[in-house]
Amino acid sequence: MRASLIQIDVNEGESVESRRQRVTALVREQADADLVVLPELWTTGAFAYEEFAAEAEPLEGPTYEAMAKAASDAGVWLHAGSIPERDPDGPLYNTTLVFSPAGELAAAYRKIHRFGFDKGEAVLMSAGQELVTVRLPGTTLGVATCYDLRFPELFRGLVDAGAETLVVSAGWPERRRAHWTLLAQARAVENQAFVLACGTAGTHAGVPQAGHSIVVDPWGEVLAAAGAGEEILTVDLDPARVAATREQFPALKDRLLGLAPPRHR
Repeated sequence: MRASLIQIDVNEGESVESRRQRVTALVREQADADLVVLPELWTTGAFAYEEFAAEAEPLEGPTYEAMAKAASDAGVWLHAGSIPERDPDGPLYNTTLVFSPAGELAAAYRKIHRFGFDKGEAVLMSAGQELVTVRLPGTTLGVATCYDLRFPELFRGLVDAGAETLVVSAGWPERRRAHWTLLAQARAVENQAFVLACGTAGTHAGVPQAGHSIVVDPWGEVLAAAGAGEEILTVDLDPARVAATREQFPALKDRLLGLAPPRHR
């Protein structure tokens, strides 16, 4: 499986529509990939809190339409990062969209762990309630977003639901970049799964972004890593390596705690 992570520059001054058109073109160029991954809230920037309400879209809004067509045009599975979604009943969610190569919506994940403590996303957006996995030819994706990376129980729940490749879209700040790399490797090792972690580059709302998207194998080995700027990170993965790792070192079978059935769909 060939995966391409598009680490998008989200510097201020570019309109949402301009960025949407630019990202659509980048996705279409990845026709030799099987899976393309975009970062979190790339239309607005993950720290541009004041823009969330103004730029929020219905699920099947302009970004949905553009990404569905881009996936179909390129013939790829597209993890389209996340958008600020406005539910018909009013609440906002940080929602990830995954499209099939036919341009059909395969899954939508509303971010469970919202960042900000008592401000920002944590108070402006509602929390999702369900774990989400997506079956691809050869592997099952487990979907997570940014701050979720700090909560290992979420990833263990995804593994219990069958996930073999964990995809994390993020708008991670530069000042905590060491945590980003460390946690991506930890989630890979403890779950014996691939981790594809795609972040943003640039600076928005005064917050420099970490960049440094990373792909980690089930043993924790870094297969590919991006730098600080806009970059497309492409790597070939062998999905069979997950089963081989879990058989060679069957740590997951030795679990004694946390074995309650997970909530997922």
